[in-house]
Amino acid sequence: MSFNPLEQRGIPLDRQVRTWRELDMTPIDPDHCDPYTRCRIIAMNGIEVEAILFSHQMARHCPDLDVKRELARTRYVEAQQQKAVNWLLPGVASVLETTIAYEQVAVDLTAWVARMEPDPYLTQAYQFGVLEDFDHLYRYANLYEMIEHRKAEEIVQGLTEVMPGRPTERHHRHPADNVREPYDRTQASPLSKLHALTIMAAEQQTMNFYMNVGPQYMEPIARQLYQEIGLIEEEHVTHYESLVDPGETWWERLVIHEYNECYLYHSFMEQEPDPKVKAIWELHLNMELEHLRIACDLMRRNDNREPEEVVAPQLPNVLTFEPNKGYLRELLATQMDLTTLGTGYVREAHERFEAMQARLNDGGPPPSKRVMTQHREMFGREYRLETEGEHPAQSQRSRD
Repeated sequence: MSFNPLEQRGIPLDRQVRTWRELDMTPIDPDHCDPYTRCRIIAMNGIEVEAILFSHQMARHCPDLDVKRELARTRYVEAQQQKAVNWLLPGVASVLETTIAYEQVAVDLTAWVARMEPDPYLTQAYQFGVLEDFDHLYRYANLYEMIEHRKAEEIVQGLTEVMPGRPTERHHRHPADNVREPYDRTQASPLSKLHALTIMAAEQQTMNFYMNVGPQYMEPIARQLYQEIGLIEEEHVTHYESLVDPGETWWERLVIHEYNECYLYHSFMEQEPDPKVKAIWELHLNMELEHLRIACDLMRRNDNREPEEVVAPQLPNVLTFEPNKGYLRELLATQMDLTTLGTGYVREAHERFEAMQARLNDGGPPPSKRVMTQHREMFGREYRLETEGEHPAQSQRSRD
C-alpha cells in the first residue's frame, strides 16, 4: 500500500500534549508477548531518543529564537512519545532480559537492513556490524544463564539463533579504523538515508543503555562484560554515524528524522499483533505526520528547498522484524574473519589492530572470553540455541 507522508495531515501540534493518565501505559507481559513486539518497542525508543537529542543539538546551533521555539514544541511531544514507548517495557524484566532483547533487535534489525540496502558499500557496513552484535547476544545469553539460571530461548523464542559470531575480543579496533566513508547526499537513495539513521539510532540507544545499567550489577564478571561490550557499542555508533553525509543541512536532517519516524511507526503499525501497542504506533504516526509537516515548512523557509529533494514521495516497503537465520548463517560462513583498516575491510590482523589489542588486553583474556570460561566451569558446557543445525563455521562448532 503506497503512503505519502508528505501529503498527509496529522494531529495538530496543540492537541498532542498528553496528560499523566494518558502517558501511564500498561506494560507488555514479558512471558506472553510476541518477541518482536518487544523488539519494536526497543527500536522505537532508540528512534525517539535520537529525535530528542538531534533536536537539542540543532537548537544549540540555531540563533533564531522562533525556530528554537518551534523545535522546543515538537521536541516536548517527542519526549512524551519516548516515555510512552519505553514505559511499555515491563518492570519485572531484569536488566539482562532486556539486554538480550536489545541484542535481538540489533541482530534482526541490522540483518534486515543489510538485506534491503541498495548501496553495496553500506550493505557491507551493516553485514560487518551485525556479526558483532550476534556475538554479543551469545555472550550475554551465557551470562544470563550463569546469573539468573534461565535460558535466552525464553526471550528470543527461537526467532533468533544464539551462537558465536565474530568473537567479541576481536571487535576492539583502533578508533581510526571505525570511521567509514559517508554516502553522497546528492546521489544516495532515500532508503539508504533512512537505513543509516535507523541503525545509528538503534546502536546509540544500546550504547547509552549499557553504559548506564552496567554498574548496577554486583557480580564482577557482569560489570566487566557490560563495560567491554559498552565500549564496542561506542565503536558501532562511530561506524554507523560516519555513513551519514556531514554535508546535509540542519533542515535536511530535520526532515529526514521526521520522515523516518513516520516510516517506522507506519511499518510497525502494519505488522503489530498486540492491539494495545498497535494503537500507540497509530497514534504516534498521526503525531509524526504533523511534525514532518512542520519540518518541511522550516526547510522551505530556511533552506529554500522542497522536501521531495531529499526524501521519497512515498514510504518504502515496511521495515519488518523477522527471522534472518539463513542470511546470518551465510555471513557467519564467509565474513567472521574480517576486520577494518581505514574505511575498508581486510581479513588479516594488521599492525594498528594488533597494537590496540595488546594495549587494551595487556596480555590477559577480556571479559567476553572469561564469561565463557566461567560458564563452562559452572555447567560443563556453553549455552547455544542452534535451531538450524551446527554452526556454519567449522572453527566455531561446539565441542561439548
